[in-house]
Amino acid sequence: MSTIQSKSRETDKKTVSELRKNGWIPSVVYGYKTESTPIAVKERDLLDTLRETGRNGVIKLTVEDKDVNVVLNDYQSDVLTGFLTHADFLAINMTEELEVDVAINLVGTAPGEKEGGTVQQPVWEVTIRVKPSEIPDHIDVDVSELQIGETILVGDIRDKVKFEILTEDEVGLVTISAPRTEAELEALDEATESTEAEPEVIGEDKEEK
Repeated sequence: MSTIQSKSRETDKKTVSELRKNGWIPSVVYGYKTESTPIAVKERDLLDTLRETGRNGVIKLTVEDKDVNVVLNDYQSDVLTGFLTHADFLAINMTEELEVDVAINLVGTAPGEKEGGTVQQPVWEVTIRVKPSEIPDHIDVDVSELQIGETILVGDIRDKVKFEILTEDEVGLVTISAPRTEAELEALDEATESTEAEPEVIGEDKEEK
């Protein structure tokens, strides 16, 4: 289990801005036997840890000389730079199950795709209930037998994993849609041309017939 050192911080805007300039991420830790506490962690430390443990990995966070088992519950990043701007750490009880969102990873090549179909993935994550030490980084879904028009639902993979999936059975994970016909492609082109057509300027004088 990776360890990240944290330091206490003030919550005023000036302090938060200074922390970010110096490579720290303003954060908060809360949860199991832990009062909500404003802290800061080194961005480099957190990124290195996430690469090692994955998005849902358990982290040992040192808070005021005390080690706390946490998961990264949420984070915010700058839209333009991609740099992390805030992180929420959830303190957990290692013996109790918790609910987490886990990514769906498609494995294999669908026969339907080779025949011209399009792979569509309606959802990218499902919610599961699992002990912290058993949280997977992702769930593999095999599409190597999926034909055009077929779909894999949550219910189809429920018995293939060792934990409880809370997402409903009817939710589609992946489907292979049929290739578009020439008529559909022509209709799409016409719709695109209509959308891109220059709009009439309101109030502009028209030529007299």
